[in-house]
Amino acid sequence: MNQKEFLNSILTGEESRTIIRERMLVALSGGPDSVALLRALLATGKYNCHAAHCNFHLRGEESMRDERFVRDLCQRLDVPLSVKDFDVAAWQQEHGGSVEMACRELRYDWLEKERERLRCSRIAVAHHADDQVETFFLNLMRGTGLKGLAGMRRMNGYIWRPMLNVTRAQVLEYLDSIGQDYVSDSTNAQNDYRRNRLRNIVLPFIEQEYPDARARILKAMQNLSNDSGLLEWLVDDLSLDWSSMDIEDFIDHPYPATLLYHRIHELGFNRTQCQQAIEAAKKEHYGRQFAAGNYLLVVNRETLSVIEQNEEPYDDEIPFDVTAGTNSPIQIDSYRGSTPFSPRMCCSGLRVAFNTQLLDCKRIVLRHWRKGDRFRPFGMKGTKLVSDLFNDMKMDYFDKKRAWLLEADGEIIWVVGLRSCALYPVPIGSEDYFILTKQIP
Repeated sequence: MNQKEFLNSILTGEESRTIIRERMLVALSGGPDSVALLRALLATGKYNCHAAHCNFHLRGEESMRDERFVRDLCQRLDVPLSVKDFDVAAWQQEHGGSVEMACRELRYDWLEKERERLRCSRIAVAHHADDQVETFFLNLMRGTGLKGLAGMRRMNGYIWRPMLNVTRAQVLEYLDSIGQDYVSDSTNAQNDYRRNRLRNIVLPFIEQEYPDARARILKAMQNLSNDSGLLEWLVDDLSLDWSSMDIEDFIDHPYPATLLYHRIHELGFNRTQCQQAIEAAKKEHYGRQFAAGNYLLVVNRETLSVIEQNEEPYDDEIPFDVTAGTNSPIQIDSYRGSTPFSPRMCCSGLRVAFNTQLLDCKRIVLRHWRKGDRFRPFGMKGTKLVSDLFNDMKMDYFDKKRAWLLEADGEIIWVVGLRSCALYPVPIGSEDYFILTKQIP
């Protein structure tokens, strides 16, 4: 594929014409895909590009090599560059999940913030046709629906993927045709990650048996994308008000749970909840409720109703004695330490330690979460919304409302049972401190 053919393959689709002349944030790793994307967008002369590089520091000197390459490339191309360093291990300690998930979350969160800061209209990323095929199989193994099997969209919110029409081989041909070098990630040849095993083992075997497999899979994905779009259009055309839906419209439908899912999935409800709600309606188990974020799906006698929950907090505030703990409304045991303190005495959010300066506080209470509550997590800089912690832990509406916070003189010092805070820390080796333990009922 020569230069002209490559550029024509990228500049297809209505979105490619409508976003011309806009300021573009280009995710640039230094690998062949992102380098080809940047060079192609610049070659069109139609985009004002600002590059963004993430350094996850997972490959030692190789990570620094990538950053140096990107800096040199942008300097030679006269492209402004933003660089961000990440601590992946710290993110995993806070949120859990795999290295892949951590990198993805960190990357897209920062790219969006950088897009807003620089006032860019889009974030251009370098996913291509081969990535689409890999995504198809990964989503297939997860048991996804039509939308997942249709793969990545060229335009998804502020994310633009202009290279979905070109293959990895065509990317390399383009770079060779313009004499552009790039860096290679040595981990791509390793099979430690699921996507790498799919890329290096599974897909080559399939292509050996079916030489045109990739082209056929991409065609099938396009058909699934069209079918998914048509299904969404048909469901929207039914004009069902999700706040009050007649049960009979679903009971008499050949695919009731699927219809319900496509009406309310954007609110956060999943297929399992929709299936269970339909089964509850058929069995006349009225009053059943299913929570998703700030919404409740309620099974009534004649309707399925989605209710947006009131965010007003509970007013309970219960005085707390640090020296004695409490048995109500939850059991928290307290004892004053005398042996040298070690962090191993604590247990995540279930058992926490405070220095005795806590006794100087004039008002210590247990209370429920309130919208806007912030705390200072132990091990993190700055503050964090308590609601973000709840979302990280995938807590439903009722669990959020039932959660307790320990507050001292207006500062949240413990999200009880979930996360310790950085206030009133105990120095290692101290022999004067309090240990508070939430008992599991």
